[in-house]
Amino acid sequence: MTVRDTGTLLRQALLADAAVSGLTGLALAGGAPLAALVFGLSTALVAGVGAFFIIYGAALGLLVWRPTVSLAAARTVVGGNALWVVASLAFLLVGPSSLTMLGKGFVVMQAAAVAVLAELQWAGLRRASVDAVAA
Repeated sequence: MTVRDTGTLLRQALLADAAVSGLTGLALAGGAPLAALVFGLSTALVAGVGAFFIIYGAALGLLVWRPTVSLAAARTVVGGNALWVVASLAFLLVGPSSLTMLGKGFVVMQAAAVAVLAELQWAGLRRASVDAVAA
């Protein structure tokens, strides 16, 4: 099942996720040495997470700009975002002891942002599913 309406909450939430992920990735990858120092993490880890965000943002951008959005793909994004939130919070518990307060704050902040995006995407997905069934 796909959704054709380009103004849906689902599309807007996916687009926001793509933009935020891509921009965060560029900032982390481009400023990995400084971010690593500030967050108390290795430069390789920060750069790797930045590269992941860039690729993820680009993939979401491709998903959003298609004429139709696969509901299965959107469900996968929501599930992946939920897993990311859980993994981020677990990182706070088992991550390196060198993680600074700013690093902990960043992990919490990005987890909260991803949780909000996932909730918006889930709401959009529910709305799109109802619209698709009604059509």
